[in-house]
Amino acid sequence: MTYAIIEMGGKQYRVAEGDSILVDRVGADEGAKVSPRALLFADGKNAVMDGADLGKVKVEAVVTEHLKGPKIRVATYKAKKRQKRQMGHRSHLSRVEIKKISGPAGGRSTAKKEPAAETEKKEESDGT
Repeated sequence: MTYAIIEMGGKQYRVAEGDSILVDRVGADEGAKVSPRALLFADGKNAVMDGADLGKVKVEAVVTEHLKGPKIRVATYKAKKRQKRQMGHRSHLSRVEIKKISGPAGGRSTAKKEPAAETEKKEESDGT
């Protein structure tokens, strides 16, 4: 299963192709394409976590709608002081649908590989 961890609005989300997520309001219009920054890419065999290969990971997403979150009511009360206060809040959100996640062409395995110098020494010792 191919998935990525992306960053949008200072928060991180784990997404796969076809997922729809609610994020803080995005400045783009509805139907606009956005490309969030990938922090990690993983498929069945390979995982990319470092900067060089991570730059090759592309996540394509589309803003499907803008909406408001549920109303949150906050009440404060101080006993014996006749002080009451009520406040309300609704977050501005955007629904983003992940269209495509593409990783680096060669991919990079998380398994440790032998350094190139050691493999050259082995080849030289076998030939003499």
